[in-house]
Amino acid sequence: MSPAVILPTIWRYLQTLDAAPYFLGLALSAFSLSGLLTGPLFGHWSDRTRTTKKIILFANVFEMIGNFMYFMGFSKWLLLSSRLVAGIGTGAGSSIFGFLTRSTSPEDRATAFAAVMACRQAGLLIGPAFNIFLRLSDFHLGPFVVNKYTAPGLFMCLMWTLLQVAVIFMYWDLPPLEKGKAKGSLPSQSGEEEEDDHQGIVKEDNDEEKPLMGSQELGGSYGSVVTADPPGYDSSSASNATLNHISPPPSPVPPPESHVSPSPFKNVSISQEFLREEVVVLLAAQFITLFNQTALETMVTPMTQKYFNYGELENSVMYCLCSVEVIAGFLFVRWLSQRVAERVVLAIGLTICNISAVWCLVFLAKPLGSSPWQLTEFIIGVFLQVLGLPFVAVAQVSLFSKITSEKTQGFSQGVRRSVGGLATILGPLWAGGLTENLYVMLGVMMALLLLMTVMLAFSYDRLVAPATEEQVDDSDNCG
Repeated sequence: MSPAVILPTIWRYLQTLDAAPYFLGLALSAFSLSGLLTGPLFGHWSDRTRTTKKIILFANVFEMIGNFMYFMGFSKWLLLSSRLVAGIGTGAGSSIFGFLTRSTSPEDRATAFAAVMACRQAGLLIGPAFNIFLRLSDFHLGPFVVNKYTAPGLFMCLMWTLLQVAVIFMYWDLPPLEKGKAKGSLPSQSGEEEEDDHQGIVKEDNDEEKPLMGSQELGGSYGSVVTADPPGYDSSSASNATLNHISPPPSPVPPPESHVSPSPFKNVSISQEFLREEVVVLLAAQFITLFNQTALETMVTPMTQKYFNYGELENSVMYCLCSVEVIAGFLFVRWLSQRVAERVVLAIGLTICNISAVWCLVFLAKPLGSSPWQLTEFIIGVFLQVLGLPFVAVAQVSLFSKITSEKTQGFSQGVRRSVGGLATILGPLWAGGLTENLYVMLGVMMALLLLMTVMLAFSYDRLVAPATEEQVDDSDNCG
């Protein structure tokens, strides 16, 4: 919600601080730069600890400080620094997506991601709506001036503080071994122990073998369970047989309270993980769609000011309407992803994005006709651009989580978000410097989408989750 509250007024805020037009791109990119650097670090942290709560609490501190700096607003450089500090907190998103991947099955992952992203868009919807009231602020808070430009920073600082309290008292991490237990194996078990467990499950179907199997499992696993000997039972010979056939117990498993996994990259090659064709295609989809989205977002407010004389109220309403469309899109994608493969959803999204890019290049680079016709052209272009986002976003996130290692999912999601962060840095910079030359700006965006479409066409057959093959192998082994 934080960017949504700030976006409708940041352009005029910078103008009051005597900032050059390119400073808008710098301010918007600074937020993403910090997230780009911290995303993989927070993700690796969550991979090692299998926790998210303390990471979220740590990240929220930077959000609170950064937004308070934005509220102070003494100079354009302080405003720029505030976006850098606040952006550090966005790195926690990689930990959250890693947690979602570890907590959902591959079949339900796309729908889960769509629901979470819809919640995020709900925040982006509510943000501009709050700005409608924040623009009426006009008072002093000690040495600080609270007006329509500084109020969003103070408001978001208070919101992050409330979130911090909510996380402390209302959020708990799931037990790190819960998913492993659900599968019937612990991370420390060897292949032979997993086979024994499977045999034990089969034997439990036989009522006569249940007591015998239970005592063997308890005795072999813990060595401290005393059971009554049946009549005629030779305990000495049984003990000798047990000692001869049972290997020494494995090293003790760390208690559940210890959540540290010392080396999540032990069996994972980073170069082989991220340089595969299908991974490169999905990272390219992440970069190109976010580059185009943030470039258009940067262009929108100067364009509405130039052609339609829009102010803070009109821009806030426009962002609210766009968020409603995006939420509806995510809900539709959530329904669609249960019926078609992610690569189909991705192809649909890219098709819509290509149509939007052509429309913008033809009608928005140099609006035609009278003012009502120009407004119609603008609305259709924005509508098409926003429409394609949910399809691409959900499909590429869900597929990426399936084709990368689950052990290092936090770091992998951090890499993905860093690629997106790079796009959200370059997009505003690209658009901020070309607000007066829209043919060049929109032409490059169109070329990037065509490149992405070609990449998808050549790699379409590889965009399948390998987890399905692993499940087949597991079922064969069990059989």
